[in-house]
Amino acid sequence: MSDQPPSRPIQIVPSVLPADFSKLGEECRALEEAGVDRIQWDVMDGVFVPNLTFGPDVIAACRDHVEVPFEAHLMVEDPDLLAARYVEAGCGMLIVHAETARHLHRTLGAIRDMDASPAVALNPSTPVDAVRHVLDLVDMVLVMTVNPGFGGQDYIATMEPKVAELRRLIVEGGYDVDIEVDGGIGPGTIGGAASAGANVLVAGSALYRDPEGLGHAVSDLRARAEAAVAQG
Repeated sequence: MSDQPPSRPIQIVPSVLPADFSKLGEECRALEEAGVDRIQWDVMDGVFVPNLTFGPDVIAACRDHVEVPFEAHLMVEDPDLLAARYVEAGCGMLIVHAETARHLHRTLGAIRDMDASPAVALNPSTPVDAVRHVLDLVDMVLVMTVNPGFGGQDYIATMEPKVAELRRLIVEGGYDVDIEVDGGIGPGTIGGAASAGANVLVAGSALYRDPEGLGHAVSDLRARAEAAVAQG
């Protein structure tokens, strides 16, 4: 049974990795029209993860095309070096990995000082204890349900107890913190993640392969997540 409070609504956040990179501005508009809550930019540096993706100038070029908020998931070896550039590009939330921030308190505080929303991510093998002592500094914790670096991977269902453990810590501590999950989220997996206590669900491939289009995909995932939470 989820400890998710009623005041923390389900949010559907698309990854743009499966989008057509030749027309990212148009792709962002289509996602906004589909009713998403935010857009996630998967920033990869070719060091912490194998791929290279979006620089800040690419994101900045898309910012004026939509009003929906942006978040940057910094899958990078040195988030302190890059954070300010992504805030300047228009990302209102920055997600840094606990595995890469040498001084996590300092990094999260610096993001807050930039008037951005700080968040921290955990790889599948990283325990919840890695963020236990920074829950007072973040607005969100991302529990990766795949290993970062590639889209289209299979959901790791054994992360659900980890999500539930994190939700208990948040509730018991009285923290105002969302839980996001990212990786393999689709119609068959979103219910388990939401039931465990995640309220921010990142989806990529599942959105783009829905034969009825993005709008249907977003509303369908939201309905499935909300139904799973309601059923407890």
